[in-house]
Amino acid sequence: MEKTIDQILQQDQFTKNDIVRLLKSEGKDEKALFAKSSEIKLKYVGNNVYFRGLVEFSNICKKDCLYCGIRASNSKVNRYDIADAEIVKAAKFAHEHRYGSFILQSGERADKQFIGRIENLLKEIKKISNNELGITISLGEQTKETYQRWFNAGAHRYLLRIESSNKELYNKIHPNNKEHSHETRLECLKFLQEIGYQTGTGVMIGLPFQTYDDLANDLLFMQKIDIDMVGMGPFIEHDQTPMYQYKDQLMSLKDRFRLSLKMISVLRIMMKDINIASSTALQAIDPLGREKAIRIGANVIMPNITPTTERANYLLYQNKPCIDEGADDCTNCMEARINMADGEIGYGEWGDSKHYKNKHIK
Repeated sequence: MEKTIDQILQQDQFTKNDIVRLLKSEGKDEKALFAKSSEIKLKYVGNNVYFRGLVEFSNICKKDCLYCGIRASNSKVNRYDIADAEIVKAAKFAHEHRYGSFILQSGERADKQFIGRIENLLKEIKKISNNELGITISLGEQTKETYQRWFNAGAHRYLLRIESSNKELYNKIHPNNKEHSHETRLECLKFLQEIGYQTGTGVMIGLPFQTYDDLANDLLFMQKIDIDMVGMGPFIEHDQTPMYQYKDQLMSLKDRFRLSLKMISVLRIMMKDINIASSTALQAIDPLGREKAIRIGANVIMPNITPTTERANYLLYQNKPCIDEGADDCTNCMEARINMADGEIGYGEWGDSKHYKNKHIK
């Protein structure tokens, strides 16, 4: 006899079939799932929500991922690279507003100049914040030596999204060459964990060709490699990318949104004390998307403090929200959103992954 959703939710471990059932849940079953994940979140990570001031400092990228608006071969993008002084100024803003943490994100590069520049920026941000600002970086695939240099310079969290744990699906959404290798992505995640980063990954939800089995396997993959933090959200197509040709095969934006919430919810139950980000892409579909994610499992939010003049040029997908707001607007907006979701802002705290800490206490 098939298990009920309530019976599945009482289990300590989920099978792939259990996860698929949860991801397909609707109505009262979906409500039961959200109630359970909300309860787990409060018990294991509390109702604190941690700010990560996000600076998308450059959209220059050597990669050519088939879904991404800033892919190297998109000639319609206005390329930019924010000056170091502006990045440091944004870090000062984050520190003065007691964000606790800062994220450096950009298109992917691995040249010597870029690697040295990041190292110097990390040291400077640590210096101007009296070592009080936690730093996450999301700068793609690099060598283990580069990751170590950046770790030594002050970065302690790294987000590298796997995009899909299914190699076949990964290959369908990336060019077929050595610059876009699933094995390299997996190896990089291993390097980050070996060095001692709080390591984060994530996937896009609602991709062309993606199945519920793929998504269930993605969650099991995150559990298996014992990830510390996750940033995942709905796939939103961009009309200047090759993947746009499949737009008519996609599930509706509303369904991608609901599925993303369920992915967050199920992962919170599976990995009770990790950090889960409430992604901006949720808000691109639903004005209250980020609050809904916080209510059912997310505990990290990333106010965008990129200088406003360049925000509109960092479009990985279309209809990205908040591209015309200044950093102050974004802060006030985020505070209101978190209050609406019954969260408490962890001002001045790094908000490190409890999962990471618990692993390293043992």
